[in-house]
Amino acid sequence: MPIARKDEIPPELRNVAEEMPPDELLYELSDLFRVFGDTTRIKILCALSVSDLCVADIAALLAMNQSAISHQLRVLKQARLVRVARRGRSAIYGLDDDHVRTIFDQGFRHVRHDRHGRGRDE
Repeated sequence: MPIARKDEIPPELRNVAEEMPPDELLYELSDLFRVFGDTTRIKILCALSVSDLCVADIAALLAMNQSAISHQLRVLKQARLVRVARRGRSAIYGLDDDHVRTIFDQGFRHVRHDRHGRGRDE
């Protein structure tokens, strides 16, 4: 749903409207955050934040089958959150770049902040 037309926006809100990114960019951001909405994908990202790993290692670590891990890695790769490098016959997965690590770290900071009983204004 697009924001209101410029002539429909009260003058005191026009500066806010001008700062709003285009809808297409907001949809992409929404899709990115949706990828973070799965616990298995979060566990995979957590493991990959420690070390690059192959599918078999991730499956063993999470006590899941390789097919399920491969499916989740495909989703993460499509979202550009993980990268894959070939080493011989093995595919080694890692976080795509430092932006992913930053997003992940900030999410943890936010969750830990809330768990310690601090309010939003502290």
